[in-house]
Amino acid sequence: QVQLVESGGGSVQAGGSLRLSCTYSGLADSRHCMGWFRQAPGKKREGITYMNFGGTYYADSAQGRFTLSQDTAKNTLYLQMNNLQPEDTAMYYCAYNSRRCFMFQSDEVDYWGQGTQVTVSS
Repeated sequence: QVQLVESGGGSVQAGGSLRLSCTYSGLADSRHCMGWFRQAPGKKREGITYMNFGGTYYADSAQGRFTLSQDTAKNTLYLQMNNLQPEDTAMYYCAYNSRRCFMFQSDEVDYWGQGTQVTVSS
């Protein structure tokens, strides 16, 4: 059974940093599509970044500020977020697919974590 558990969210001021963690278990293959989405109140859930068989991909909103990494020994996916801005305020979700990759499409995700809240104040 796939389980994804996020942690590391919190409240920061603009310009600050946070590192989110997604600890996973039950994955068929951790090289398969894994990544992060976020959802602000009243907005659609949007893809931020994902990795799939060694490749790492970023949405324009994350490029240059966010870094995705993985520690397979700890079964954990990380999202390092720097220079956070108020518009980054959202619930952040870890996502995984065991077959076709979701890319940045939330409708294509098979497994979700419960989410972790990030709040950035100006």
